[in-house]
Amino acid sequence: MAGLSLSAVLVPAGMAYAEAAGLPAVSGLYASFAALLAYAVFGPSRILVLGPDSALVALIAASVAPLAHGNTEHALALAGGLALLSGAIGVVVGMLRLGFVTELLSLPIRYGYLNGIMLTIVIGQTPRLLGFQVHGESFLQQVRELASGFAAGKTNTLALTIGIAALVVIFACRRWLPKVPGVLIAVAGATIAVAALGLAQRFGLAVVGNVPQGLPVPRIPALALSEWAALLGGAAAVALVSFTDISILSRTYEARSGEAVDRNQEFVALGLANIAAGIAHGFAVSASGSRTPVAEAAGAKTQATGVFAALIVVGLLLAAPQALRYTPQAALAAVVIAACLGLIEVRGVWRLYRLRPSEFVQSIVCLLGVTMIGVVNGIGIALALAVLAFLWRGWRPYSAVLGRVDQMKGYHDVARHPEARRIPGLVLLRWDAPLFFANAEIFRERMRQAVREAPAKTAWIVIAAEPVTDVDLTAADTLARLHDELLALNVTLCFAELKGPVKDSLKHYGLFEIIGEQNFFPTIGQAVNRYLESHAVEWHDWGDEA
Repeated sequence: MAGLSLSAVLVPAGMAYAEAAGLPAVSGLYASFAALLAYAVFGPSRILVLGPDSALVALIAASVAPLAHGNTEHALALAGGLALLSGAIGVVVGMLRLGFVTELLSLPIRYGYLNGIMLTIVIGQTPRLLGFQVHGESFLQQVRELASGFAAGKTNTLALTIGIAALVVIFACRRWLPKVPGVLIAVAGATIAVAALGLAQRFGLAVVGNVPQGLPVPRIPALALSEWAALLGGAAAVALVSFTDISILSRTYEARSGEAVDRNQEFVALGLANIAAGIAHGFAVSASGSRTPVAEAAGAKTQATGVFAALIVVGLLLAAPQALRYTPQAALAAVVIAACLGLIEVRGVWRLYRLRPSEFVQSIVCLLGVTMIGVVNGIGIALALAVLAFLWRGWRPYSAVLGRVDQMKGYHDVARHPEARRIPGLVLLRWDAPLFFANAEIFRERMRQAVREAPAKTAWIVIAAEPVTDVDLTAADTLARLHDELLALNVTLCFAELKGPVKDSLKHYGLFEIIGEQNFFPTIGQAVNRYLESHAVEWHDWGDEA
């Protein structure tokens, strides 16, 4: 019964996503049953459902359309090749245990990517909902053609009526009857009405048309070497997005069930599911955030649910494929638009705006990149922006001069605690980042600035180095130069709380001999006590060790 419920959503959704990707509707059914069966054999999750997904539609279309040149058969071969390549990437990533690559997609990038993809798909499907075609490839071209076509009166009233009715049914069921398959009711109702009343012929309504009977013969797509190479970038993007989708969903259901799932095995299973879809004349698939809850709500406990759903799809293809012949494309467009509108993230982006404006900007840049210059390029720009943001935080890290505050243990930022007490001649400075080539000179300047601005002539400067997780060779050379400069000013450079691996690096660079092993302290308190002892300074209740 769970498999039957799942198939009620799989069939119309698979056809709709295939149409949205610019492929024949039946290829969505091929991809659906192939992915379900492959994941049932190799997948570690008991409940996860794989299949065509809205998040991949624009990626597939962007990768395939420029190479297909309007040839449907060639587009199918290219889509299959894309699935094979992304599947191979998944298998390799899983076998090499490189699952951490999903961490490249931060929350702002996921929001921006998802919203950009959903907006692109909605605009791409709106002409089908209105009953006419647009030929622009870019987002802006499609918007212009859509607006001009609507203004010119190209809208097919019947298509628009069917599309709106389907949207109303889907959203009404989603809102008030969540257990009722609104997608199936909308698409089946529209198909029956069109077939029974002969609406396609009478009103020029676009429908799916003839659906080939039987199952596809497995094959490796016959593509030129240059075409395989051209698909590689899109395959990497498909794989990265699929990895993120399956990681998020898998973790969610892992937390619910309490059963640990091997992330790398998950990627291998995803890769094999994509390979199966590719050789079955389908296209790339991912974990489905909309169909997995359907299976769970219907009582799914194991992958037997997916197997039964796949067998139902197979039975439909073998016994009654022509039942899908009169399915109106407006209804399938409504399925895709409803799914996309449900996935657009507004609250999360608003939260970024309120709490982290810089990450809000990342999200918006990703959205604009995806919509304006293409999905793959948009993801590339967003990833580059995230890396730059990370580098900026490391390049311009926070640093603080420390002092002692009454009734508070430890050492605290004097900028936040102006009442903090400081020992004459001693500067304690915390550096909140690794030391590497980009920030080494900034570190040197801040050290010199702290010495210059100290309230008394500085004798020691102690770096509170617990946040320093690494020192590269460029930074090591800068430290050596800084030591010499401070020495010329009769200032001793010391380190406290330096981590073992970082200390090992400094020994390897020869800095221990230059700075002096006696100037490295396990704690700030010990450094303070040594300074007090060596300078015969009386300062009660200061050092941790005092």
